[in-house]
Amino acid sequence: MTAAHDIAGAALELLTTEEMGRADRLTIEAGTPGLELMEAAGRAVADEVARLAPRAGEAVVLCGPGNNGGDGFVAARLLRGQGYHVRLGLLGKRDALKGDAGEMAARWGGGAEPLGPGIVAGAEVIVDAIFGAGLTRPVEGVAGETIEAMNASGATVVAVDVPSGIDGTSGALRGVAVKANSTVTFFRRKPGHLLLPGRIHCGELRVAQIGIGAGVLEAIKPATFANAPELWSETFPRAGPAGHKYDRGHAIVVSGGPEATGAARLGARAALRAGAGLVTLAGSKAATAVNAAHSTAVMVASFSGAGGLSDILKDTRKNALLIGPGAGMGKGTRDLVAAALESAAACVLDADALTSFEESPAALFAAISRRGAGVMLTPHEGEFSRLFGKMVSGGSKLERARAAARLSGAIVILKGADTVISSPDGRSAINGNAPPWTATAGSGDVLAGFAAGLLAQAMPAFEAACAAVWLHGAAAARFGPGLIAEDLSEILPEVLRALGEGRQPIG
Repeated sequence: MTAAHDIAGAALELLTTEEMGRADRLTIEAGTPGLELMEAAGRAVADEVARLAPRAGEAVVLCGPGNNGGDGFVAARLLRGQGYHVRLGLLGKRDALKGDAGEMAARWGGGAEPLGPGIVAGAEVIVDAIFGAGLTRPVEGVAGETIEAMNASGATVVAVDVPSGIDGTSGALRGVAVKANSTVTFFRRKPGHLLLPGRIHCGELRVAQIGIGAGVLEAIKPATFANAPELWSETFPRAGPAGHKYDRGHAIVVSGGPEATGAARLGARAALRAGAGLVTLAGSKAATAVNAAHSTAVMVASFSGAGGLSDILKDTRKNALLIGPGAGMGKGTRDLVAAALESAAACVLDADALTSFEESPAALFAAISRRGAGVMLTPHEGEFSRLFGKMVSGGSKLERARAAARLSGAIVILKGADTVISSPDGRSAINGNAPPWTATAGSGDVLAGFAAGLLAQAMPAFEAACAAVWLHGAAAARFGPGLIAEDLSEILPEVLRALGEGRQPIG
């Protein structure tokens, strides 16, 4: 069987715990014994222990009553065969183990101590095989006490599938959870490996191919993906040798008032850096005077009111629009958004363009539903709550973004360290490349500009949203600590160059 490997080579599909269960069942029904899959999974865990702690003397393997525990029994047996002194702790009674897990417990052949905090004392390496990815209830009692002792032990911890206490589908924390140094999962990652807080509990994430063929995905039809260039590279715009600026679209960025023009300028420069052939900052005469003094490659234009914006957008060569950064909240912005949505331009609605509809979201969604061109909504959590309110509440970040996309008819980019991009057709992507220093003023304006620039080049809306989010994270990671929003657009050419050359542009 293939050993565990880094996520750099992992496939993009993310499987819920229910979908992963189907993958297991389909594989077994096709003739691969469940014991063979469990043996391979346990071997991958043992290999990871040997990689992280090759000289460890004492290994403690903590097993639960399900198949996760069965994987742990396999790892315990193999580690003992490699010369580790293995102690095994079991939650529940050994004679209660059934099926493949019961068989692997028999093959282990050694003793099993009752699970408890004392068992981890003195351990150099711990295998966490207590609970699986489908955990839905809070961890408490002796299991919770043991997890707390494990986290405080200082030992190297390898988690099986997901750290115990983390919901594999939502990434939610169920009371208390293991903080692993490494997590070994099987066949495909799960959403909870990328969504917070699950992601920060996993440590280094590794994927093992244990004998489940990719053909099962045809039956499962997953709709959730890890955001990476492979997801959108086929539709990513690339300049041709005979191309010119008019081939690459013309983005309009609506400016705020004269005292709030900076956010729109960030978005406009970002749209230009992302490849739009032309970008125009459009605003009031007073705002245009300010913008003209700060802009060179970005053009400027003045207009008055929603009618003025409609006149600008009558030129269908102006095929993408960004509104919201620094726009101000209230009826004036609502009217401008309505004018934009009546045009043929693809639209990115950000910041104030979203909050302005807090009291009338249905009007916004109705306007979106009447048009053919793509629309992106780019809220952070606060803006999301204000716009969608009680219509979309509860559930994981992935579930909320997906529901919001269906409700609004737009691509939704629900921002954060684990940004989720969702389409009304159900497709969703979870982003995992954004470093902490993207949390800086104006960063979201740049992201919206990247998206508008890609839309101007006729990139499909869902793919453009995914690409913009990934490029934003990659640029921040490439620049490093000390980042301010202006740096994102300036470092983007390095990311694009590396992307075009097929290199990993991060670091």
